[in-house]
Amino acid sequence: MLVYRRQHTGDVLVRVLATGTFDLLHPGHIHYLSEAKKLGDELYVIIARESMIRHKPKPIITDEQRLEMVSSLKIVDKALLGSESDIFDPIMQIKPNIIALGYDQLFDARQLEKQLHSRGFDCKVVRIESSLNCSLCGSGKIVKKVLERYQK
Repeated sequence: MLVYRRQHTGDVLVRVLATGTFDLLHPGHIHYLSEAKKLGDELYVIIARESMIRHKPKPIITDEQRLEMVSSLKIVDKALLGSESDIFDPIMQIKPNIIALGYDQLFDARQLEKQLHSRGFDCKVVRIESSLNCSLCGSGKIVKKVLERYQK
């Protein structure tokens, strides 16, 4: 894995950005964020707003509660809610050096990098290829397990 950490005192900090829904926080989320943090010095996390999620079921946990949970993680330096209109707005605030995509996120890394460059962002997009193989490492898996248990 490539690591872009600063090499010497006085070097500019390498800021990594991770994004996601983070509904029903689970070990897969922790793995993704831990791997993202290894890419640099600071880890910023954008929590997708419910209003912007169109590719999967809406989260069970509110935007503010998901933000609070992710913010409380030791590996996260700063978490914030995403925009309700343009996913690139918070990126302008954060000014990351690297955007870390999860292994299962639907973004095309090369296309995203091109979009970022066309908007004046000089950052690299890196896909975290590894994932955890556990029975409850996914919000959908957790929901399914809860339904199995309580619909009997």
